[in-house]
Amino acid sequence: MRTSPALPSPTTTLSRKRCAPALLVIAHGSRDPRHAATVQALVRRAGALRPGARVETAFLDFNLPSVAGVLDRLAAEGVRDVVALPLLLTRAFHAKADIPAVLRQAPASLRIRQAEVLGPSPLLLATVERRLYEAGLTPADKSTTGVVLASAGSTDPEAIAAIAETARELRRTGWCSVRPAFASASLPRTGDAVRALRAEPGVRRVAVAPYVIAPGRLPDRIAAGAAEADVLADVLGPSPELAALLVERYQEALRAPDRLAVAAG
Repeated sequence: MRTSPALPSPTTTLSRKRCAPALLVIAHGSRDPRHAATVQALVRRAGALRPGARVETAFLDFNLPSVAGVLDRLAAEGVRDVVALPLLLTRAFHAKADIPAVLRQAPASLRIRQAEVLGPSPLLLATVERRLYEAGLTPADKSTTGVVLASAGSTDPEAIAAIAETARELRRTGWCSVRPAFASASLPRTGDAVRALRAEPGVRRVAVAPYVIAPGRLPDRIAAGAAEADVLADVLGPSPELAALLVERYQEALRAPDRLAVAAG
């Protein structure tokens, strides 16, 4: 596995002038108020890495502001260039269909680049490990701990394969065993993965690591499935690594002109 990159310094490479394209972070949204609060905290942390630059948050559903509402406001205020960043861990339906569809409805004056989704990235693995250590584990526990990497779930084969590969990458960092699990749409469920790890030789304890960004209904389902585990980590949330990853995807989008999603008319 590649070594995790150092976190960017807000006083060096991430400084941006006012004329830099705005960063619009697009989250799914949830009826659970913890979801929006966590997303906003993450976006604020990412914005702190880009002093002086404009950073906005929008939601596809359930929460305000909406993507269309923010885009209309940006256009009305004279903004011309926007990087739309999906706050998603894999390329599933929302990244492939929902977000491009809403971006195509943007005001014609906006030039919009759609950034890549967050995964895969060593910074995501670093966040998972941060949460496991915060839950009480240490690096010395790795060789005897099995980890359930529990995601929300998807019917998209590309997304399922990405979660499986992330589990393999996490295993390569030294954990005794890592199994993917899903809260919906796919199998196995979290509880089944916990029991399967219990039966593996060398596994003395089992930890569940939610591979989700913010709290909500499906993360709560993951937590319920972790009842038989020894350790339950927190969601990824506004970690410094995840905030740095948002800025990394923004910068990559700026360097890739072929990512243009909506051109000015």
